Amino acid sequence: MSYQVLARKWRPKSFATLVGQEHVVRALTHALDQNRLHHAYLFTGTRGVGKTTLARIMAKALNCETGVSSAPCGTCAACVAIDTGRFVDYIELDAASNRGVDDMTQLLERATYAPTIGRYKVYVIDEVHQLSGHAFNAMLKTLEEPPEHVKFILATTDPQKIPVTVLSRCLQFNLKQMPQTHIVDHLSRVLEAEGVAFEVAALRHLAKGAAGSMRDALSLLDQAIAHGAGRIEDEGVRAMLGTVGDEHLFALLDALVAQDVPAMLEVAKLMDARSLSFDGGLQELATLFHRIALAQFAPQALLDDAERERLTPYARVLDAEYLQLAYQIAIHGRDELALAPDDYSGFVMALLRLHAFRPERGGAVAAPAQTPAKAAPAATERASVIAPNVAVSSPVVAAVSSAPTLVEIAQSVAQAAVEPAPAVHVAASDADDWHALVARLPLTGMVKQLAQHCELSERSASAIRLRLDPAHKYLLGKPQQEKLQAELQAGFGASLRLEIDVAEVASETPAERSRNAQRERQDRAIASIEQDPFVRDVVDLFDASIDESTIKPV
Repeated sequence: MSYQVLARKWRPKSFATLVGQEHVVRALTHALDQNRLHHAYLFTGTRGVGKTTLARIMAKALNCETGVSSAPCGTCAACVAIDTGRFVDYIELDAASNRGVDDMTQLLERATYAPTIGRYKVYVIDEVHQLSGHAFNAMLKTLEEPPEHVKFILATTDPQKIPVTVLSRCLQFNLKQMPQTHIVDHLSRVLEAEGVAFEVAALRHLAKGAAGSMRDALSLLDQAIAHGAGRIEDEGVRAMLGTVGDEHLFALLDALVAQDVPAMLEVAKLMDARSLSFDGGLQELATLFHRIALAQFAPQALLDDAERERLTPYARVLDAEYLQLAYQIAIHGRDELALAPDDYSGFVMALLRLHAFRPERGGAVAAPAQTPAKAAPAATERASVIAPNVAVSSPVVAAVSSAPTLVEIAQSVAQAAVEPAPAVHVAASDADDWHALVARLPLTGMVKQLAQHCELSERSASAIRLRLDPAHKYLLGKPQQEKLQAELQAGFGASLRLEIDVAEVASETPAERSRNAQRERQDRAIASIEQDPFVRDVVDLFDASIDESTIKPV
């Protein structure tokens, strides 16, 4: 027997097995059980969401030999014939190839005759929006008052093209796109029934590629099974789809949080080496920023528990306003790829823009220490060639010549880059003051966040013990601990062991003190505005009110 594709083999045969259209199933089920049947239905929605499938289930519910019911038996002659496309009273018409008025006239003439073997004649017109205007006009009267034995089911992906005169004669149901979680769950059940080994992460990529269509998801699943020789693995699916993997996206995000530009560029090089789509990379990055913003403002909107758990740490670290800006940078970066010298440089510039607009970065980030030392002589040489001696012959040239030359600028920049940054030494008075110590140490990114949410528990000559509130344990990563320990060792000038306990803090942490100070400044600013005589006169004169959210301390 020939192989049957999964999209056909696993097409739902009843309302109970239909996935993701509960709002439509509920209405149709009640109508069938209460015998409140309309003569014309219109199903709208994108491709692969179940329009034709619903029409077939409706036809079985109307013609099942056990009677009209929302749960057709699926085993009688009528149900089997409808499933296999051999039921004479179930007529599917493709409006794309039968769109003329003559085709519609023939259909309506046959509709007047009684059913041959069934209880109802069911006419399903797919892509009904492609009918001509004359064909629509020809069906209006019959569609409004059809014979009792006729039911019309219209399906379309573009309801805006259907005349309002037709819409007013139908019960309209809008089928929604499938959520990714529903697609993943359904694909899991299919693979378990088929006996195919799979990785859940691979199914998430398939669900994302299906873009809300269950039929597309099953077709991609067929392709993935063939690609993986009977196994569904994450790496194989990503290679098949050519998508940017989560490891690249989260590596970019980690580097962005840590303000590590070389790490971001390294990820871009890896993507270039694997010929991954930079346009797709920016698209996935924008989607990731969108999901993180949801995790900040509406975590319940993330139905996938694993996704919510993974994105929550980033939602706590990244500023909400910066996320909005990062989203804009990512989507506009896609538009600018066509204008860039090449996709790689356009992608890199988008990454650098994401880094450049990070708030509270503490000034420009210097390049790695080994790079300026090598680049300084070359920069000086280039500058000496670019800035030859110029005779002063005009006011403009005189103004330019009075400014530092490019040679002087290059030399000063090179000297500043080569000279190491002065080491931060911890004063004796700050050794037991964690707030002062955190303020003095050159901490950035998640390492700074970790230090600010800790309190000093114990300090000895060889170790420092900190206490971290359980609410912020997501900051407790091994790279952050190692970096913080290295900065403490540099500050104290001795080898120290850092130990961090996750427990309730007993005193005010630097982060809490900063928030309280900010709150006090805000309260003082609001009080200052409210007590201002001019503002009080304006409020009394116009019966106005003060929007406290617009007041910012200076």
